[in-house]
Amino acid sequence: MSKKVLVAVADGTEELEAVTIIDVLRRAKLDLTVASVMPGHEVACSRGVHLVADKLIGECVGDEWDAIICPGGMPGAENLSESEALVSLLNKQNDSRKLIGAICAAPQVVLAKHGLLRGMTATAYPGFREKLGEHGVNPSDDAVVSDVNIITSQGPGTAMMFSLVLIRELAGEVVCNEVAEGLLV
Repeated sequence: MSKKVLVAVADGTEELEAVTIIDVLRRAKLDLTVASVMPGHEVACSRGVHLVADKLIGECVGDEWDAIICPGGMPGAENLSESEALVSLLNKQNDSRKLIGAICAAPQVVLAKHGLLRGMTATAYPGFREKLGEHGVNPSDDAVVSDVNIITSQGPGTAMMFSLVLIRELAGEVVCNEVAEGLLV
């Protein structure tokens, strides 16, 4: 059975990150749901691209997820962080030591703000990465960082690498290599 993955989106989400994550994980044949934390299914991303989510975040609360992924972008990451339903899902995910991924501003604005990275090593977009220490997080300059059950990454330019690391964790090395080869990475 394919792993169930939730990608949360909001008004102001960084579209390059969101679309890369969604596309690359779907190439791995993962059971991926895009959920809006906004009142409606359509979100206006940070550069004006509009995405239509599969579900509203409230519809996802009762489900079990193998991974929950938060793209960055501003004010997208703030909108994700303010979603009580998403924060509840992330806390449940972390308590179960199931996979959480965050990129760009999201590691600091969503995960660190809610105490999910305390005592861990993580990375984020420059400027946000430096603020990780304020939340008891060891900041890293690496493009992608895995610590326990959480994978973080720096931003739009690392979204492909981040997505492939997520696939490796969720579907294994063989599937990761097949997807990477098909993408010419």
